[in-house]
Amino acid sequence: MPIEIEKKYRLTKQQRQAIEKKLRELDVLPSEVEFEENTVYRGGRLDLGGSALRLRRVNGRAILTFKQRFPGKSAIKRQQEEETTVANADAAHEIISALGFRVGLVYEKRRVRWDVGKAIVVIDELPFGLFMEIEASEREIRRVEKLLAAETLPPVTETYPSLTIKLGKQRKGIFEARFKSGRATRRK
Repeated sequence: MPIEIEKKYRLTKQQRQAIEKKLRELDVLPSEVEFEENTVYRGGRLDLGGSALRLRRVNGRAILTFKQRFPGKSAIKRQQEEETTVANADAAHEIISALGFRVGLVYEKRRVRWDVGKAIVVIDELPFGLFMEIEASEREIRRVEKLLAAETLPPVTETYPSLTIKLGKQRKGIFEARFKSGRATRRK
């Protein structure tokens, strides 16, 4: 059972620039910008909370993910994460819908990632703000925080789906956070 361990931070534009400068000083190269459309489903066991089923469309490919959060009060979250690449995102959506799951929310994101030692650092731009995540062991997260002078940044424990519900718009019973000039097509 793969376990995802990560810490998330909200960034200002100035903080983003400072983090990116530190990453360049470490001679770490960024990935290309990924544009994502994330569809999170509801229904069945998913409605009990603590778990999520997501279909992510990223630059022409698709990933189906199931997440189950482990309870805890730490700013570093732990969750089971099962992922698989999907050859046809539209067909996967139709299968998920046929099984009785419904679209609960959709959020778009622009992501750039850096490999820093054994950690993955990502900077995400969503319609409601800028965020950074560090994914690694707890020890490695703390090491990378120091490298990036990010130890004093306030952590964010809310998920992007919960932030979408809070800060997005509701349309026909579906919460959405989309860029005004988003590249993704709207789903049913």
